[in-house]
Amino acid sequence: MEQAEVKFGEWIEGGFNLYKENFGILVLASLIALVISAVTVGVLAGPMFAGMVLITLGLLDGKEPRPEVGTLFRGFDYFLNSFLFVVIWGIAIFLATVIIGLVPCMGQLASIFVALVAHALLMFGLFLIVDRNREFWPASLDSFNRVKPNIWPFLGFSVVANLIGSAGVIACGIGAVFTLPIQACILTVAYRDLFPADQTGILTEGQRDVTEKMDNRGDEP
Repeated sequence: MEQAEVKFGEWIEGGFNLYKENFGILVLASLIALVISAVTVGVLAGPMFAGMVLITLGLLDGKEPRPEVGTLFRGFDYFLNSFLFVVIWGIAIFLATVIIGLVPCMGQLASIFVALVAHALLMFGLFLIVDRNREFWPASLDSFNRVKPNIWPFLGFSVVANLIGSAGVIACGIGAVFTLPIQACILTVAYRDLFPADQTGILTEGQRDVTEKMDNRGDEP
């Protein structure tokens, strides 16, 4: 597969702009998603995250009718595959880090590295489940194959996005309601750039705005 370019600054800037323009709906939807995920001990985390993807993608693409907070619950349309994606990979990564962490000396550092690489390789999987109605395993493979040829830049991008998203945990977890949507928006901009909605090259209004901003930045001296 052709090596994908990692547009580090453009994706992060585009994600922050998407967040600022839709602050209210994103924070409220994030609050609901986090509460439901916590109350169900993670069982409904998959469809809740799928619902957030529907919202961020819909806002970026300029879909009509415009996504609302209630769009979050449309994530249940992808219940099985989103559930499998979150639970299976969550358990797999957890077990891998625990086992690797038992290795003397460098085990702890190696386990952290493995977890970061896994998150980078899989970061577009849930988007593919929602956006292209892919099943759990093909979506995981598509994300893996897209990221792998240029893994180091993608790893750096994924680490920064994760740091931004987890920054709110410092405030007893309450701040995550504000920071996790930023991470979601950054990943959404990156995903849409790598996986266009219309393979014929016709962009929606929302995509065109983001693309034009990126192009204009590229023309600056």
